[in-house]
Amino acid sequence: MTPPARGFPPEEFRARTRKAQHLMGEAGLSALLLTTPPEVCYYTGFLTQFWESPTRPWFVIVPERGDPVAVIPTIGASLMGRTWITDIRTWTSPNYADDGIGLLAEALRELVQEGGRIGVADGMESHLRMPLAGFSRLKAALDSRDISSDAAITRRLRLVKSDAEIEKIRRATGIADRAFARVGEIARAGVPLGEVSRRFQGLCLAEGADWVPYLASAAGAGGYGDVISPATEAALVPGDVMMLDTGLVWDGYFCDFDRNYSVGPAAQAVREGHARLVEASAAAFDAAKPGATIRDLFQAMRPFIGSSGDTGRLGHGLGLQLTEWPSILAEDETVLEAGMVLTLEPLVEVSPGKILVHEENIVIRPTGAEYLSQPQNAEIRVV
Repeated sequence: MTPPARGFPPEEFRARTRKAQHLMGEAGLSALLLTTPPEVCYYTGFLTQFWESPTRPWFVIVPERGDPVAVIPTIGASLMGRTWITDIRTWTSPNYADDGIGLLAEALRELVQEGGRIGVADGMESHLRMPLAGFSRLKAALDSRDISSDAAITRRLRLVKSDAEIEKIRRATGIADRAFARVGEIARAGVPLGEVSRRFQGLCLAEGADWVPYLASAAGAGGYGDVISPATEAALVPGDVMMLDTGLVWDGYFCDFDRNYSVGPAAQAVREGHARLVEASAAAFDAAKPGATIRDLFQAMRPFIGSSGDTGRLGHGLGLQLTEWPSILAEDETVLEAGMVLTLEPLVEVSPGKILVHEENIVIRPTGAEYLSQPQNAEIRVV
């Protein structure tokens, strides 16, 4: 199958920008100030792993009219110049005296009239990614202009993916599906879990991932205790249940799903727990139609998992980040729309202190849900 094209045409970025500007007008905002990797990438296409360096701040301004303006360190000028952005203002960074704040304030004073409001993301899952001292200096340099909430504009736009975005996520899930299918090549009794994790990342890269920023693994007799601990060097033994959960990236977009494996024949309780997880995710899949709510998905899964649902959410959004808004919770009334991409993530407690978790990635279509990951059947995989 021919992979989707990398990147997006300028028309897609212009459409995102114009939608944001329409919502800015409704919210009374004169500009959006973007400071984080997914925000900047969403409006510009600027994609780099250089964000892993915490030293330099990066800024993009979406004005109430016209195209975005990048205010970035000089080291990023060449890459930003290959995007659709033409107004790129740079400073040499790191600069201990003024690391871009003066240049950013100058740009905002130019683009925003006195008394105007500048929106910055301030809700759950957002962060500022600039020094607090720099932020204080910026506010002081804006005269009568005010920095306020961005009214969740970018979050709302990112919630519904374009067809091109969906195809990138589908590509990422396909890569992970192929890597999961090859776990029998690297995992068996006697192999340390840490070694399996390292080799699995290699499988993901071999199958076409750009990078693997997230991989969780767990193993234990009859289940595991959590899904966030680092892999240990303890060797797998017959009767263990091993879980691998990957968030690999293709062209900036994540997949996020896991698969469970029994080391040798699985115990009856493990087989039954795994089957319940698959039933739970299938029930949520059936309920995932436009007009339904996130709460409906939670309630669809709850009968299969019992009190295990008290541990937190049962899934989340997915896209430019491993986890995005919304969380699949009983209190979330977000209405499903065509184009939303979600991770379904039920959990069951097999025995006291032993759990199993299962995930699938889906997209909402006009008539219902569609799997992006290859759905797992009720039988747990065996290595």
